[in-house]
Amino acid sequence: MSDKSRQLSLGWRLLGVAAFVGLVGAILWQLRGAASDAMTMIVRLPPLVWPALVLLYMVQPLCEFVVFRRLWNMPVAGFEALLRKNVINEVVLGYSGEAYLYVWARRAAGAVVAPFQAIKDVNILSALLGNLLTVALALVSATHLRDLELDKRLGPALWSGLIPVAISLGLLVFGRRVFSLPRDQLVFVGAVHAFRLIVVTGLTVLIWWMALPQVAISLWIVFLTIRYLVSRIPFISNKELVFGNLMLLVLGPHAPVAVLLAALALITLFLHLAVIVGLGALGLARGVWRARGEIAPVAAEAVHD
Repeated sequence: MSDKSRQLSLGWRLLGVAAFVGLVGAILWQLRGAASDAMTMIVRLPPLVWPALVLLYMVQPLCEFVVFRRLWNMPVAGFEALLRKNVINEVVLGYSGEAYLYVWARRAAGAVVAPFQAIKDVNILSALLGNLLTVALALVSATHLRDLELDKRLGPALWSGLIPVAISLGLLVFGRRVFSLPRDQLVFVGAVHAFRLIVVTGLTVLIWWMALPQVAISLWIVFLTIRYLVSRIPFISNKELVFGNLMLLVLGPHAPVAVLLAALALITLFLHLAVIVGLGALGLARGVWRARGEIAPVAAEAVHD
């Protein structure tokens, strides 16, 4: 890698870290008058919410592992790479995790020679199905968005998420020129992504409802629509933190729904941290074990001599 490439990569990382720290700081600042409310919300979360949160966090890497297991015969060790990819996408910069996965696939033994086409098609199908779900939710929630005047209060920041949805219509028209994988593999990838979206949508609403059962399901669908619209904005990271900040600004720092969504965003942040620390510790332990395995025969041979 050239010095210029290293500097550019370092610049993107610093930008991603700065954005990440800024979003966390923004949530904490907005919660400064309701910090006790947020902590109380976290402490009082029903016990079943916690395993549901972990399952929600793991759904995407598990489904991606199923996909790449089929496409590349990905080894079990590849699941760690998928966990890192998702954290990089959320913490550093959107789609930067795909670059990491590409590098990993090129280096991993037994991986395909040219993984770019598979990564590209998998992400396009994921985005396409996510956009279609966003359109469906927007149509279902349009009346409630108008009744709550959220469409006016959120303005262009919300509806800009529809831009990628419009682009998806072009992908449907020019699909043969865009996709590289065979049709049967595309159907399999699409089916796995559709299953993932159904599970993620159901778990998200279930977690919100379990935490605040007094809020109507129809209102949770409205907030889910806003969340998906925010997630459609390209190249942004920390989508949960962005969504949490947006809800605090719109609903106010003392609104139970806003406090819950901001608290869940912070919990997701801690899950990212736990994954990075856990994988780092696992890698360090493996390195120490491998080093001990290499040193032991040498030491035994020296004693024998």
